[in-house]
Amino acid sequence: MPELMTGKAGLVTGAAGGMGRGIAIELAREGASVLVSDLESADGGGKETVRLIEAEGGRAQWQPCDVTDAAQVQALVDRVVQDSGRLDYAVNNAGVAVHKRLTEVSEEEYDRILGINLKGVWLGMHAEIRQMAAQGGGAIVNVGSVAGLTALRDISPYVASKFGITGLTKVAAMEYGGQGVRVNAVCPNAIRTPLMDASPKEFVDMLLAPQSIKRVGEPEEVGFAVAFLLCDRAAYITGVALPVDGGYLTGA
Repeated sequence: MPELMTGKAGLVTGAAGGMGRGIAIELAREGASVLVSDLESADGGGKETVRLIEAEGGRAQWQPCDVTDAAQVQALVDRVVQDSGRLDYAVNNAGVAVHKRLTEVSEEEYDRILGINLKGVWLGMHAEIRQMAAQGGGAIVNVGSVAGLTALRDISPYVASKFGITGLTKVAAMEYGGQGVRVNAVCPNAIRTPLMDASPKEFVDMLLAPQSIKRVGEPEEVGFAVAFLLCDRAAYITGVALPVDGGYLTGA
């Protein structure tokens, strides 16, 4: 059976580690060529993601990008088009969080989180959709969260950003489906990432408590959901915010 993404070329942001790395690796396993991207300060991690992909026989390249900078985001899209002739897919994954109650979050922290998590996705789609619409189609997956579908304590700016991603995803799907562009989101819960590893134990316990699958998920498990939403077999699916959450939302 052919891989889900054979012959597809695209990009993954925030892919120097964690969930982004897992997504990039899984897309490469499914036959895609991947432009791995993250901050320039994450150069070592980005190149390690490329190495891991190539070690399995996949195709990947590295290009740093600050997703809050429109010119750098456009350069990512241009790089894929220059190398492959088109942009078949894009995964907008870069994200950050801080663990504090709402009134303890500073204005600077709020602005930083919304800038990376939400504006970064908007800037990504701004460049990606224009290219995809011009070439006759493509598929985008934005990495949201269960925190974009229901409230979670102690991460209010993150929740605000992820609810925003859910809304942007649905609007983009509505506006550009007629031009062959599909836009979906995945909404993970507790996934094994550096962000999760750095979280307080009580916060992780809170995430796991409602799950029917009582374990932390692996980045590649999110990656397979992303690959499905991006592949041609999902051609009739757009505007979906798909939980990948071990059953966290079953009772919500």
